[in-house]
Amino acid sequence: MPQDNRQPLAISCNCRKIEKLKSEWKYSGINVEQSKLTFSNFEEWNEAASRVKDTAAAYCTEFDEIRNKRRNSLLLCGQVGSGKSHISVAVALNFLKQKIKVVYMPYRDVITKIKQNMIDQEYYSKAISKYQLCEVLLIDDLFKGKINESDINIIFEIINYRYLNFLPVIVSSEFTIDRLLAFDEGVGSRIYEMCKDYAVEIEKDIRNNYRLK
Repeated sequence: MPQDNRQPLAISCNCRKIEKLKSEWKYSGINVEQSKLTFSNFEEWNEAASRVKDTAAAYCTEFDEIRNKRRNSLLLCGQVGSGKSHISVAVALNFLKQKIKVVYMPYRDVITKIKQNMIDQEYYSKAISKYQLCEVLLIDDLFKGKINESDINIIFEIINYRYLNFLPVIVSSEFTIDRLLAFDEGVGSRIYEMCKDYAVEIEKDIRNNYRLK
C-alpha cells in the first residue's frame, strides 16, 4: 500500500505559517509575549472592560469601511490597568491576520531613543518616517512618564502627518480626553477628531484596575 505523505506536508505548511506570523510580529514591533494578547483571552470582568472590548471589536469589523475617512482611528484612555494595551494589541494582531500592516510604537521607549539620536538627522528622519508612513500605527501608553517640549514636538510631527493624510492610529493612554486636550491641544484635538467614533474613556477608579482585582 502506498505511503500517505499528506501529514508531514500539513505539518510543514503549518510551520511556515507560524514562521510567517512571527516575521510579521517582528516587523510590527510586537513581541512573542504580546502576541498572546488576543480578544479571546481578554476577561470582561466589569462594565468598563466590556465597553473597551466591544468598541475595539466594532472598530475591527468596520475598519474597511472607515479606513480612509476622517474618523478612522481608535482611542482607549483613562484608568491604569484597565486592559487598554491588551485590547490595542489584540486589534493589531487582528489586522495583521488580514494582511493590514501595523507598526507598534511603545511611546516612552521610542521617544527616548529618538531624542537620544536627534543630532543624527538621517536617523531622525528615518525613525519619524517609520511611524508617519505605516499603514496603521499603534501608540501604546501615549505621554507616559515625564514629558518635555521635545516629546510633544516629536509626537506632533507623527500625529499631524497621519491626520493630514487620513492614516489610522490606535492610541492607548492613561490621560483622559480632557487631559489630552489641556496638555497639548494640537495633538489632543487631532487624536480626538480621528478617534471620535471609537473612543472609550475608562473612569479613573481603582475598581477599574484589573491588576488589583
